[in-house]
Amino acid sequence: MNQHFQDITLNATGADRLIESEVIQSLWSGYGKIVRCRLEGSELDSVVVKHVHWPDSNHHPRGWNTSRSHERKVKSYQVETAFYEEYASRCDDSCRVPKCFALETHGDEVFMVMEDLDAAGYDGRRNRVTDAEIKACLSWLAGFHAAFMGTAPDGLWETGTYWHLETRPDELAELDDPALKATAGAIDQKLSDSPFQTFVHGDAKLANFCFSSDARVAAVDFQYVGGGCGMKDVAYFLGSCLCEDECERQEQKLLDYYFQSLETALKENGKAVDFPALEADWRALYPVAWTDFFRFLQGWSPGHWKIHRYSERLVRKVLEQIKLGSE
Repeated sequence: MNQHFQDITLNATGADRLIESEVIQSLWSGYGKIVRCRLEGSELDSVVVKHVHWPDSNHHPRGWNTSRSHERKVKSYQVETAFYEEYASRCDDSCRVPKCFALETHGDEVFMVMEDLDAAGYDGRRNRVTDAEIKACLSWLAGFHAAFMGTAPDGLWETGTYWHLETRPDELAELDDPALKATAGAIDQKLSDSPFQTFVHGDAKLANFCFSSDARVAAVDFQYVGGGCGMKDVAYFLGSCLCEDECERQEQKLLDYYFQSLETALKENGKAVDFPALEADWRALYPVAWTDFFRFLQGWSPGHWKIHRYSERLVRKVLEQIKLGSE
């Protein structure tokens, strides 16, 4: 970390000295790193710094190193900055996010000084989750969707999620499924046409949730937050932590829990929404949201473990419904 960024961190935290103690992770495709810094002379023991620096050359693990890919990543960091500047303060304990102490964009670098969620008690990371932990994440999503229901995503992605069709023409071109390729636009339109639009996290996988010892969660990584139907987050999250049989067996129960949580969260946020209409609309869009991500996955990484019989059943059902609707 150069002196300029060290000074930003010290000024933001009131610290006398910082020590880069741990690289938490490198950013996708060599775009920087996330580092934990220990502090001396501050009320805070530590902070997490996200330092983004455009690479000289892209080395994408799957070969997607086009200028379009670079432009998408650059915008994603601009969006994350906008989220923390303009919207994160509206996230209460029901959809906990890290506090942001400092932000700066400097040439081809983005620098963010964030609360250390480990120090705040959210030090758990999960590869496998219990039923209670899945419900905690669904409650977080419900709280987030309620907080931003009906809010225009100014400064964010107009349509959230990293797999949004408009931003993924390369993957669509590679898609070897004529029926799904031909229907991709109609699938996207169905989600956009929902009268109940909110913010979606856009990358709500299990790895982006941090767990506390008392079953609360916080979420990180807001590069792809933007407008959309909340079912995009729910379908993507469940697909990130459940195997094929679990998806089949638990779908109804977990959707019931999410909608119960969403109804409560909307009331707590004072949002006057026709909830029965919202629930009916979004329940019908759950398989559509699943199909939308499946479309991206089939073009991006054929053979991925998430491509299984449950996914294929939902996709064929959605394609048949769209076909019947067009006749």
